Amino acid sequence: MENSWRQRWQEGRIGFHLEETHPALLKYWPTLGVPSGAKVLVPLCGKSLDMRWLADQGHPVLGIELAPEAIEQFLAQRSGGISRYTQAGFEVCRQGNIELWCGDFFHLHIQQAAEVEAFYDRASLIALPPATRERYAFHLAQLVPPGAKGLLVGLTHADGDTGPPFSVPDEEIERLMAPNFRIERLAHLPADARGRSESIWALERRGPRV
Repeated sequence: MENSWRQRWQEGRIGFHLEETHPALLKYWPTLGVPSGAKVLVPLCGKSLDMRWLADQGHPVLGIELAPEAIEQFLAQRSGGISRYTQAGFEVCRQGNIELWCGDFFHLHIQQAAEVEAFYDRASLIALPPATRERYAFHLAQLVPPGAKGLLVGLTHADGDTGPPFSVPDEEIERLMAPNFRIERLAHLPADARGRSESIWALERRGPRV
């Protein structure tokens, strides 16, 4: 998967990338009640402008991305000092209150995510093939503490398993996430001209708070 994902970025085959903040983030993030200042984990973040919006709301952002090309393109979008260092096998770039960790999301340990209080998944789960989604859901649950809230954007489309982005039915999202998260579907958006429909979910990590 690593080679094919990097090849997509190198060849510019990134039709999943939005050149604007996702409308669902603007509409539904404020309804979650995540306090300003809470650190937000963004798995498989690409060069999403959603991270800029979250940072502008006062959230420190921890983005994890496999493709260095995506990270460099994100950093080039805005002027500002960039610090670079290595942490636990990840190449880390910091610009303002956004940290981008280049490496495999599944290699991120709970110690590195210790300050995370919220999360945002716009194109993470739907970027993964079926065999990897259960692992992703479990790993995400291990990284965020009880009470952590997040927003997840799902996608269904007529092409089925052809992706990424893959079609992930609402029933599968519930099956994957419900064991470790309280989950509520906030909206199911009408299909676009390509027959793709997004669903918006609010999640909260189950378990007793410390």
